[in-house]
Amino acid sequence: MSKPLMSKATAVWLVDNTTLTFRQVAEFCGMHELEVQGIADGDVATGVKGFDPVGNNQLDAIEIERGQKDPLYKLKLKFNASAVGEEKRRGPRYTPLSKRQDRPASILWLVKFHPELSDGAIGKLVGTTKPTIAAIRERTHWNINNITAIDPVALGLCKQSELDAAVQIAVRKKAAEGGVMSDDERRKLVSTEQSLGMDTEAKMPSGLGALAQFSRDEQEEKPADFSDADSFFNLPHGDDDEEEDDDIRR
Repeated sequence: MSKPLMSKATAVWLVDNTTLTFRQVAEFCGMHELEVQGIADGDVATGVKGFDPVGNNQLDAIEIERGQKDPLYKLKLKFNASAVGEEKRRGPRYTPLSKRQDRPASILWLVKFHPELSDGAIGKLVGTTKPTIAAIRERTHWNINNITAIDPVALGLCKQSELDAAVQIAVRKKAAEGGVMSDDERRKLVSTEQSLGMDTEAKMPSGLGALAQFSRDEQEEKPADFSDADSFFNLPHGDDDEEEDDDIRR
């Protein structure tokens, strides 16, 4: 493992019982330096009981001594054979109790705006089960009429990078299977800056569509023909016209 068990409780113990720097504690526990500083200030991990890494065979006491003497020294976690592969545990994402009620709204948002995502991908993003996703996708959920689609990133159920990665994988998989990608799906394969620079106007298709457009342009540029104007007016020739012709001949 790259970080100890109960890392936050371990950080609390190290802050309270050693003179290690915030950076040393953060690197050892896999946390941010500001989070460790918040623990020292009492703003983070309030009520969390410290977990002794030395007494639980995760850290040697000599490592703490070396770290206290040298602020640049990085603590080394003791090797624990029973913890090998612990981080690779498979299963649905854990969702806090306070956010579990928001999962149907995020599922509806993903189903609506990212139909290319499979039920398995949605389950990994928001930490839910396939029956729940199927019920919302088929609109058979017991509370479907009261569910409002909300972005799971805004709800804090997943990160934007995780959502983007899942969407790109789904789009590439669809393309590899021979599916036709829409313009929106093509944009998901490029970066945001490249997508914003794309031309959003519809392009004229080739073949008959191009010939039809060329014909319309030619007709617009060709001036109107008024050489046979008499045919529009159809003026009659009476006796007065014949008399004028006789005078001219005389």
